[in-house]
Amino acid sequence: MPEQSYEAIKSLLRSSQAGELRRGLQLVRQEIARVGSREARALFEMVAALFYIDPLDRPDLVPILDEAVSLVVGFGEWVIPVLLEDLEYGDLKSQIAIGHALGRVGADAIRPLLAEYAASADSGRRTFILYALGKIKSPQIAAALPLALEAAGSPDRELRDTATRALGKFAESIPPVQLSAEHRQAILERLQANLADASPGIRAKAVRSWGKLAKFGHLDPAQHERLRAVCRRLLGKDEQFEWDRAYVVRREAEEALLVA
Repeated sequence: MPEQSYEAIKSLLRSSQAGELRRGLQLVRQEIARVGSREARALFEMVAALFYIDPLDRPDLVPILDEAVSLVVGFGEWVIPVLLEDLEYGDLKSQIAIGHALGRVGADAIRPLLAEYAASADSGRRTFILYALGKIKSPQIAAALPLALEAAGSPDRELRDTATRALGKFAESIPPVQLSAEHRQAILERLQANLADASPGIRAKAVRSWGKLAKFGHLDPAQHERLRAVCRRLLGKDEQFEWDRAYVVRREAEEALLVA
């Protein structure tokens, strides 16, 4: 890459102005088209640095962050191990962006993510790997079901929370005919157990994931009725009149009841 082009891109991507950042990303695209993605590691590093943008502090830059994530994915499969390495050293903002990027890579990221999960003993790192897996829209994500089922029962709250959500996300991508009766039953049992979790967030995600199983055709009539009964109980509409005290749980129960 000509030094002049490199310096121009670096200067633009260091800016705090949306217009300059967008122009910098446009120049990166042009340069990738010229030299190829595998020869553009320096450009990848400059674009990935935008993952540190704080969406809460700079909501005006959220479209820039999303554009950066899409551009990183466009570099090709070679970015997967690099992103996994960056996942370990990034802060929360960049880890979320990396999770989105890995999710957008798609099915090609599943095997590396599963291998990385198995190799790591750090619950925080595992949480973000599961977060990334939940972003992947592919029937092949069924390979991550055993991992998510185990994690949904983890003593670590964040891992348990993310895994409970991931079970529902997987239901969106796995065709009903590809979800075995054993896996379906295991998912339902785990979601039922997590409805008793001390965390309202986890209880809410358990209801939401159960609702997604219904919405995407994974439940038989008896399981639909079971979901309706659970939702009515959470809303205090059964004979016990003992609703869940957390509004977020009741809200999810109302949504799930629409598809139950």
